[in-house]
Amino acid sequence: MIHREGYRTLFFVLSISLLASLAAIFVFSIYVGFPLVVFLFIILVLVLWFFRIPKRSYLVDNDKVISPADGKVVVIEEVMEDVFFHEKMIQISVFMSPLNVHINRYPVAGRVVFTKYFPGKFLVAWHPKSSSLNEQMVTGIDASGRHFLVKQIAGAVARRVVCYAHENDDAKQCSEMGFIKFGSRVDVLVPLGTDIIVKIGDKVKGGISTLAKI
Repeated sequence: MIHREGYRTLFFVLSISLLASLAAIFVFSIYVGFPLVVFLFIILVLVLWFFRIPKRSYLVDNDKVISPADGKVVVIEEVMEDVFFHEKMIQISVFMSPLNVHINRYPVAGRVVFTKYFPGKFLVAWHPKSSSLNEQMVTGIDASGRHFLVKQIAGAVARRVVCYAHENDDAKQCSEMGFIKFGSRVDVLVPLGTDIIVKIGDKVKGGISTLAKI
């Protein structure tokens, strides 16, 4: 299946590919047109791959923090959260490559208490300052008195962050909360004292892998 965020991009790529291929074949020759058709077909396949929705059995467990995205754990550190909750928290950052699934999911169940868009730069997603300087969507979740924050961060390639969360929404663990086009990074901030299960360098899957135990 293809995610709805990919419909417009897919239509654009398909239209350009068809027009360019026909023009190359009729204006030049089949020898020019055929390599172009092959190249554009590869681009089309990549776009389909970027916006895929894999079939998965998602893990729902209120005692765990589930990864909101596919990717690689690149940061685990204590930080001062100064956007909404204004308290010290543990940040777990997952880097999404362009080949990862780009859907973002709620890591915990609770109530959405805060959402805000922050304009910013487009540093590479693994840059230490990208978490604070890059364009991003921030979502705060109250899970039975425990505070969690999710940052969907744009990167050098990913310049479109989509967030479906709204204040007072029910955050259902592992349900869709947003989408980042063509990779980037998702930060999950959890309360101090949370038992972190992953380590830097671990590969995780959204909606499946456990980041921490509450």
